[in-house]
Amino acid sequence: MTLDLNNLNFKDIGNWPPIPKALLLGSIFIAILFAGYFLDWSQQLSDLDAAKQKESQLRETFLSKKKQAVNLDTYTQQLKDIELSFGALLKQLPNKSEMESLITDINQAGLGRGLEFELFKPAAQETISGFYAELPITIRVTGGYHDIGAFASDVSQLSRIVTLNNISISPGKDNILILEAVAKTFRYLDEDEVAAQKKADAKEKAAKNKGGQK
Repeated sequence: MTLDLNNLNFKDIGNWPPIPKALLLGSIFIAILFAGYFLDWSQQLSDLDAAKQKESQLRETFLSKKKQAVNLDTYTQQLKDIELSFGALLKQLPNKSEMESLITDINQAGLGRGLEFELFKPAAQETISGFYAELPITIRVTGGYHDIGAFASDVSQLSRIVTLNNISISPGKDNILILEAVAKTFRYLDEDEVAAQKKADAKEKAAKNKGGQK
């Protein structure tokens, strides 16, 4: 059976034959689907994808926080251990008033081993770094091989932190050796010095940022 679309009355669709009526309804249904997708559903699908991604991120964050919560006691103990270690190291740094006695201890360590100081010159100015200050002392001593070795060992065993740097040993007269080095001593900054250092760092950072914006 053939359909004559020219004879269909669009004002009387209810009396159409079943086939053209079904085709028309199907076309209208498909058009509604496309219109719904482009006008509403596509945005809802995009929102759904975004919500799924957000859910995944929240799940990962939750699992991470849960792991931290489970290991909270361990982290707390580790923090306490770090604080104890830091406190022990900090005690090895003298304060400003103890620096003079520490310099004397270094000098006495050399004299106690029979060494002769040809040069013992603390730097005119300390180097500030973070919470501590560093004072380099240029030294030149003469003595025997074993005495110089014992002096270096004594310095490393002082109750305060002292390091020997830029070490140079050269032969002198009558089997005497010459040790040249930079002994670095350290002290912790007091509260006023720490505050001043932070203020200076902030001022320097602000100056750099201002210069970078030009």
